[in-house]
Parts: sequence; structure tokens; C-alpha cells
Amino acid sequence: MVKSNIIEWVKTIVISVAIALIITMFIRPTLVLEYSMYPTVRQYDYLIINKITYKINEPQHGDIVVFKSELLTENGKKKQLIKRVIGIPGDELEIKDGVVYRNGQLLEEPYINGDFTPGEMPLTVVPPGKIFAMGDNRPNSLDSRSDKVGMVSRDKIVGKAFLRLFPFNKIGLLE
Repeated sequence: MVKSNIIEWVKTIVISVAIALIITMFIRPTLVLEYSMYPTVRQYDYLIINKITYKINEPQHGDIVVFKSELLTENGKKKQLIKRVIGIPGDELEIKDGVVYRNGQLLEEPYINGDFTPGEMPLTVVPPGKIFAMGDNRPNSLDSRSDKVGMVSRDKIVGKAFLRLFPFNKIGLLE
């Protein structure tokens, strides 16, 4: 009787660990520590990142992505940033008079904080293998407009943020 209980416990633990390992191969939780994606994502939001999406598909306009940067945290580790995909390979981007143009068309951006994108950027083409990403809180976002971040190499993208788990009153899919 005791031996069969132990075997059942061991099976349960092994299956649980296997399931946890499989899940972590495909998704990853992350805590947002900055304001650069406000109002879409707020500081201390707890998000789930789909790590497999971009192994199958390419990033699309409007996707919210997490990527590795060359910026360092206070303890010397490389920072991961969360931003929105504005340009994909081949897109021509320009920022003038506080608005963003993609391929010659004014970009409608109802998700940004305010209605102004600071900084002028001459016509720039997104090269193959890269994306151009910006935060929704344009005045307070260090993103592809800055030489410190620049365009993001496809291989630096960790995954797509798709689900908010916290705060509980905001649980749901990210748009």
C-alpha cells in the first residue's frame, strides 16, 4: 500500500515537471518594470510571452515584442525591452512634425500616449532581418529611434507579448 502511494507520487511529480518544462519551452512570464509602453502596458504588469511565434512566423506591424538589447541593468545584465513593431523589412519609415509615416502613409496610432511622437527621423528603410520598434509612451521610450537601441535584429527577439495576467482586473489578451 505505501509502496504504491510512493510510486503514484513519483509519477505525479515526474509528469508535473515534464509539463512545466514543455510549457516553459513555449511561453515565458515577464514583469514590466518601465513606462515605455504606457498606456497599453503599465509598470508592474505581469505578461506572458509566446516564445514560439517567431520561430514559425515573422513579426507583424503592431505586435508587442520583447527583445534583448545592449543596454545594461544596474547589476550589469543585458536589458530586455518591450516595444511595438512599427516597421518590418522593406518598410520606409519617417517621423516628421510629431507623426510617423510608413511607406508614405500617415500611421494611425490610437494606442500611443498622447498624439505626438518626439524627434525627427529622415526617411529610413528597415533592412532584411530587422524590425523597427517603438514604445507606446513616445516621450518616455528608449527605442529604435535611438542609436542606443537601433533597429532590432530578428535573432534578438525573445517573443511576442500576448497575455496580461496581472493586475487581475486587466487580465486578457494584449491588442
